[in-house]
Amino acid sequence: MATFLGFAVLVTALIHLYLWKRLIRDTTRPGRWRRVGGIALLLLALLVPATMITTRGGVHWLAWPGYLWLALMFYLLVLLLALEVPLAVAKLALRRRMRVGLPASEPALVGAGGPAAAPLDIAAVQAEMPSAGLARASSVGLAEPPADQPPADQPAESATGPANPPPAGTATAPAPGHDPSRRLLLTRGAAIFAGLTAAGLTGYGVRTAMGPPRLDRVQIPLAKLPRSMDGLRIATVSDIHLGPLRGRSHTERIVAMINRLDADLVAVVGDLVDGSVAELGAAAEPLRDLRSRYGSFFVTGNHEYYSGVEEWVQEVDRLGLRVLQNARQEIRARGGVLDLAGVNDVTAAGTGLAAPADYAAALGDRDPSRPVVLLAHQPVAAYEAAKYGVDLQLSGHTHGGQMVPFNLLVGLQQPVVSGLGEVDGTKVYVTNGAGFWGPPVRVGAPPQATLVELRAQ
Repeated sequence: MATFLGFAVLVTALIHLYLWKRLIRDTTRPGRWRRVGGIALLLLALLVPATMITTRGGVHWLAWPGYLWLALMFYLLVLLLALEVPLAVAKLALRRRMRVGLPASEPALVGAGGPAAAPLDIAAVQAEMPSAGLARASSVGLAEPPADQPPADQPAESATGPANPPPAGTATAPAPGHDPSRRLLLTRGAAIFAGLTAAGLTGYGVRTAMGPPRLDRVQIPLAKLPRSMDGLRIATVSDIHLGPLRGRSHTERIVAMINRLDADLVAVVGDLVDGSVAELGAAAEPLRDLRSRYGSFFVTGNHEYYSGVEEWVQEVDRLGLRVLQNARQEIRARGGVLDLAGVNDVTAAGTGLAAPADYAAALGDRDPSRPVVLLAHQPVAAYEAAKYGVDLQLSGHTHGGQMVPFNLLVGLQQPVVSGLGEVDGTKVYVTNGAGFWGPPVRVGAPPQATLVELRAQ
């Protein structure tokens, strides 16, 4: 956890440095407003790690402002990065337009014989010309200037300024390719667009995340499933994430939804809590009301290991859910048999209740003619599960990405981000989860509970 916090602080600092450049420095002139904006952004940068640390310590009053800013920060970063290319193109076009529009430099002398004649050295010409030819030189404008005029190499000046001022009404041209007012207009426009869009996405995401989970129904055929067990239904939910922003009412709503399904089995696939039993035991209490024909089951997720896994395993068992810790259970229903197995989360470490995933203990020495459904919090467990001939794995963990386009990064770590996929012959179904972690925001991945219906082939 200390390593994670250290990395998070470093990344947060770099992101805020970038936001300061694009939102503050590029949109304001030096002065009071730039200083005020810089101080405000510094305080927001400190708010992110402060929120993570204090919420872990049971202090929750920073949770809402801290996590909302985390979401806004994320979308500001994404939008400003996306605007980098069009901004660069616009600045380049402005620079080229400025160059084309500049007045020409002082024209060179053009001789009678043609253009681009070299400048004449009047002194040298006069020295070589005979006195008889002075009159002729004077007729072509090469004679010595009158005494009351300055020499040719010294421009005449009046008391009020240069002898050849620019024409009246002609503005002094800016440096080539530089127009501060137009560049400022571009950067301010980009900042306003990013700010309004980020605020809109965050507001929509809060409404989605705090709303009721969506119920999805999916049918999954299993080759080994007996005909008599066709239609066996498993209510699947994960990532409830009871914590500083979600409490007992959240659990009650989920339990009521699952009970209305009248499922054969209930599977809670990890990340139930973000806090200790002392803090969240009352919030988890409604789980004792879960109803199903053949039992309710639970496997640990990575967040249980941040929250006192030993206490939570005992508490969940007390609430009536069987915790499958590297174990399996025979499900005898409708004249057939199905193996339901569960493994600890892949990030677990230690011994006893905190032992890491043990696939051999959960899946070894079983009848290979039976279908087996594995509960594993992270989809990545399917790589090991496939070695044991698992027919179907039910997982969570990814939140479906929670905030688009974060789902693209999740896909780099997990083989399936949301919905039904396949890994080395093992079918993997990943539910989006019924809660959220961190920002109370979901964009493109609504909260979800799923009724999985097994079909015989």
